[in-house]
Amino acid sequence: MPSASRPLPPNLDRIVQRFQQITESKRRYEYLLWFAKRVPELLEAEQIAANQVPGCVSQVYITAEVHHDSVTFCGTSDAQITKGLVGLLIEGLNGLTPNEILQLTPDFIQQTGLDVSLTPSRSNGFYNIFRFMQQAVAARMAATASSLN
Repeated sequence: MPSASRPLPPNLDRIVQRFQQITESKRRYEYLLWFAKRVPELLEAEQIAANQVPGCVSQVYITAEVHHDSVTFCGTSDAQITKGLVGLLIEGLNGLTPNEILQLTPDFIQQTGLDVSLTPSRSNGFYNIFRFMQQAVAARMAATASSLN
């Protein structure tokens, strides 16, 4: 659980609060699938090994762009539940600064109640997607820093 000194970013907090209002597992999955429908299609040209999330049973691809200290993610998955997880993370993290993303911990998934609804492989996939997104941001920051030197 995030510490009181580090509240969740507003978009992510809204998502978590909405999940907390849903008491039935089936409804949680429906809400998760709603995120899958909202994920903009990732260009096929971007579905390459460098953008593939390792350690996921499903095929998951994520890209990250940093513009004016704001991060924008795109992504996709070949499985709808996993695509919903991608969508949840994209909606929750897009627009944050790189530092905000790097300081965030994935513990908020427990607050949604999804951690008990997901199969172990999907739960593991969620953590892999989240870490991959953080690594992509760190790589973009490192590339930007080296181009400035």
